[in-house]
Amino acid sequence: MTVPETKSFQLEIGGKTVTVETGKYANSTNGSVTVRCGDTMLFVHCCVSKEPRVGIDFFPLLIDYEERMSAIGRIPGGYNRSEGKASDKAILISRLIDRPIRPLFPKGYRNDIQIVAQLFSYDQENQPDTLAMLGASCALMLSGAPFEGPIGAVRVSKDADGNLIANPTHKQADDSDLDIVVAGTHDSVIMVEAGCKFVTEDDIMNAVEFAQVEIRKQCEAQLEFAKACGVVKEEFVNPYDTSELAKIIEDTAHDMIFDAYHHFDREYRQNKLEEAKKLVKEKVEALPDDHYIKQIIEETGIDFVAEEFKNAEKHIMRAMILDEGVRADGRKPTEVRPIWCEVGVIPRAHGSAVFTRGQTQILSVATLAGPGMKQELDGVDPETEKTYMHKYIFPGFSVGEVKPLRGPGRREVGHGNLAERANVPALPSQEEFGYTIRVTSDVLESNGSTSMGSTCGSSMALMNAGVPVKCMIGGVAMGMITEPGREPVVLTDIQGIEDFLGDMDFKVTGNDDGITALQMDMKAKGIANDTLRRALAQAKEGRLHILGEMRKVITEPAKELSPYAPAITTMNIPVEDIGTVIGPGGKQIRAIIDASGAEIDIQDNGVVTITSNDQEGAAIAKRMINDLTFKPEVGMVIKGKVVRIIPIGAFVELGGGKDGMVHISQICQERIETIEPHVNIGDEVIVKVIKIDDKGRINLTIKGVTDEDKAKCIN
Repeated sequence: MTVPETKSFQLEIGGKTVTVETGKYANSTNGSVTVRCGDTMLFVHCCVSKEPRVGIDFFPLLIDYEERMSAIGRIPGGYNRSEGKASDKAILISRLIDRPIRPLFPKGYRNDIQIVAQLFSYDQENQPDTLAMLGASCALMLSGAPFEGPIGAVRVSKDADGNLIANPTHKQADDSDLDIVVAGTHDSVIMVEAGCKFVTEDDIMNAVEFAQVEIRKQCEAQLEFAKACGVVKEEFVNPYDTSELAKIIEDTAHDMIFDAYHHFDREYRQNKLEEAKKLVKEKVEALPDDHYIKQIIEETGIDFVAEEFKNAEKHIMRAMILDEGVRADGRKPTEVRPIWCEVGVIPRAHGSAVFTRGQTQILSVATLAGPGMKQELDGVDPETEKTYMHKYIFPGFSVGEVKPLRGPGRREVGHGNLAERANVPALPSQEEFGYTIRVTSDVLESNGSTSMGSTCGSSMALMNAGVPVKCMIGGVAMGMITEPGREPVVLTDIQGIEDFLGDMDFKVTGNDDGITALQMDMKAKGIANDTLRRALAQAKEGRLHILGEMRKVITEPAKELSPYAPAITTMNIPVEDIGTVIGPGGKQIRAIIDASGAEIDIQDNGVVTITSNDQEGAAIAKRMINDLTFKPEVGMVIKGKVVRIIPIGAFVELGGGKDGMVHISQICQERIETIEPHVNIGDEVIVKVIKIDDKGRINLTIKGVTDEDKAKCIN
C-alpha cells in the first residue's frame, strides 16, 4: 500500500516556520491536519454530523484539546499512570479555540461539530495554543461545513528591547509585561485574551494591530489551501421559516415586551415577559394542527416560540440603547451599577470580602499557608507549581435555580483563571511574602460579570488578609450594540441580559494606571479597531469608578496577619546538611514535624521555611534544626548548659549532641582551686570556642568572653 498523497502549506509567524499538512492521517474525518512549529506538533481533527441534532435550540459545537504526557517524554503521575481528566490548562485552550469559531456559523445551523486537537510533541518553546487554533480553523475549512472563516490566531509579547514579537516562547512571554492572544478573520478581531503587567490601553491596541498583520497571512494561506484541496463549501439555508411566528409575537406581545423593558425593574420585567410569552404560546396552541408553525415545532422538538420571543426582546432592548440611549435597567451607556463592599465578614478566615454591584454579589475568602501547600502541576507546560490559586464557584442558587452542586465546568475554570491572572501582577514575590495563597470566590447572586466581581472581591480579600499587594485591582465588563449603518454603542458594566442579547463581552482588569488582564468575546462577527479603542478607554473610566467604590472600605493591606493565619519563619542551613535534617527515608524531618506541629519546607539552596500556627511550635522546630546542623568553630560564642564536672574542668553542652570542656584555668580571671561553687551542674553559661583539636575535642573559655562577644552569642 502506498503512502497517501498529502497537501501542505507553510507560513512564517514571528520568524518561525509553521507547516500545515493534510491527507496522511485520520482520513475518516471531515477535515484533519497536522500543525508543526519547531518540535511542537499537533494533530487537529474535525467531524461534522450529516443531519442536524433534533430538539435543540443552540449550535452544538464541541472542542476538545488533549495533552499527551508523551509529548515531553514523560509518563503521567497518579496511580493509573494515565492522563485522565483534562488539566485546567487544557480546558482553557479548548475555550480559546471555541470562542473565535462559534460566532462564525450561520443562525439556525444545528449540525454537531467536534474539533479534537491533540498535542503529540512539545518542545516547550513554541507554544501550542495558537497553533491549535490555526489547526482548528484549517480542519474546519477542509470539512466543507458552512464556516464563515477562516480565522487566524497569534500570541504577542515584547522582546528584551521592547519590540513586539509574534508567537513568543514561554520564556519570552514570561519575561515580557505583555502576553496577549488575538484571534480574528481577515478584516476584524473576534477574540482577545491577555495577561499583562500594568500595560496601557495604547500597548494593547498596538499589539492587536500588530497581530492582525499575522492573522491576515494565516487567513489568506488557508483560503488558498482549501482551494488547492478542492473543498466544496456547504451553502446553508435555514430550512425553517419562522417569519409568521415572529408576526404573531409582534401582534400579540410587542407592547408588553416594550413595557417590560421600559419599567427598569428586573423582577417586573421577568414577570411581564413570562406573561407575554404565555399569551404567545396560547395563540400558537390555538392554531390548526396542520399549521406550518405547529408542524415544525412537533417535527424538530425545537422551541421556536422561545427562540423568536428572544429575538423580539433583542430587537426592543437594542433599539432602546441605539435610539433612546437607555438600557434595560434605566442606566446610560457609560454608567456603572450601584456598588457596596465590606471586608472581614468571615470570623475565622484569614481574609474575606464581599463585592456587590447591582444584582451581582461575590464572597471572596483568602487563605494563607506555608510553601509546602503550593499546587503541583502535572502537565506538559514548563510551569510546574503555583503558589497563588483562585477558585470560582457558581452555584445554582445564585440565579434562583435548583441545581445540584458539582465540580467546576469549563465556564467556571475560565472565569476563575481570568480573576486569578488579574491579581497575579499585584502580588508580592515569594521572597517578600513566602506564603502559598488560595482565594475562593463564591457567587451569591448573579446578574452579569461575576468574573469581574470575583476580581474585585479577591483583591479586597487579599488586602484584608494582610498580603502586601502592590495595589488594588478592579475589573469591569464592557458590552456593545451594533446595527448595520449605525455607530456602535459601547456599554459599561453589562448586566446579564446585555451579555445575552448584546454583541460583545469584553472584560478589562487593572489598577489606576495599567491593565493586568483582559478577555474579549464577540457574538457579532468581529469588532473594528476604532470601536475597540473606544471600549478600552471607556473601560478605564469604569474601572477607576469601581476602584473608588472599593477604596471606601479598604485602602491598603492590613498591617498584621489574622491571628488564625500561620506564622512563617525562615532560616538557612548549609546545603550539605539538608540530608542530615531530612534523615534516612525522611525519618528525621518527620520527627521534627511531630515534635513541633509545624510544616517544614526545605529548598535545594538550603532555605528552610517553618510554618506554624503557634510561636512555640516554630521555636521547637528551629531549635531542633539548629541542633542537627550545629558545627562549632573557633571564635564562636555560645550559650550552653553545664552537664558534667571533673576536677580539671566543666563540660558544657553546646547543642547538636556536641559538648566542650572549660578547663579550670578558663573559668575565672583569678586562679581557683576547685570548680565548684564557681560553676555548678545545670548552670547556663556563655562560652567561647578557643580550640578544636584534630580529634574534634572542643576547648572553651568563660573568662575570655568579652561584652562584645556576648552580643554575638548564639542562644
